[in-house]
Amino acid sequence: MGSILRPLWAYRGFVVGSVKREFQSKYRNSLLGAAWTVLNPLAMIIVYTVIFSQIMRAKLPGVDSTFGYSIFLCAGVLTWGLFAEIVNRAQNTFIEHANLLKKLSFPRLCLPVIVVANALLNFSIVFGLFSIFLLISGNFPGMAYLAVLPVLGVLVAFAIGLGISLGVLNVFFRDVGQMFGIVLQFWFWFTPIVYPISILPEPVRELLSYNPMTSLIGALQGILVTGQWPAWQSLLPVTLLAMAMCAYGMRLFRKHAGEMVDEL
Repeated sequence: MGSILRPLWAYRGFVVGSVKREFQSKYRNSLLGAAWTVLNPLAMIIVYTVIFSQIMRAKLPGVDSTFGYSIFLCAGVLTWGLFAEIVNRAQNTFIEHANLLKKLSFPRLCLPVIVVANALLNFSIVFGLFSIFLLISGNFPGMAYLAVLPVLGVLVAFAIGLGISLGVLNVFFRDVGQMFGIVLQFWFWFTPIVYPISILPEPVRELLSYNPMTSLIGALQGILVTGQWPAWQSLLPVTLLAMAMCAYGMRLFRKHAGEMVDEL
């Protein structure tokens, strides 16, 4: 582990600078600049709240809050967005930075780290606004909110392990990235994000329990909608899977790091 972290720490300036440049370049030629980072998620939260809590008056089974379904939906969509951004960008990061990899000598793992840092920066802004909404609307989950961090930690580990694995494979087999884009669309709908798993028949619920994102999204929705602490034992399988994916991704990366530059 030290052999991995030491080079990354030595190039921390490169990582921070890259994250800063990407964030600034996103809004460089816009009049409102970084304000769009706030306006876009704020608009999404308002739309979900108005449409589902006021116009459609959507309700969650067993939840009396007016904003219950809006919070449920925001929690799922925002969390899935973090997962999808990390995986999508990680699987393309080596191809996108092919010229950089050929011209400069630096730890290749800096690129996935930059992907995660950018995704977490974007997510923290959006989730911070969402948390303010929870406070203002009187739906803040209380102490259970602290459980968000470990659950997100498992999600990020799973996403980056999967993303690095796909990123290495995508260098040699370009169909991997295209195929996974399709898989991700189906994966979204096979994850209880826009619908509660409780409304599904028992056989379907059992089938969805094999989806690693079901327990992670469900844990976060439970925290934010009802203030319930996660059932930690239910997160053990996905935690072990996240560790396994990270180990596999690193093994794959180390084995093919030299070949990747030639292939690019």
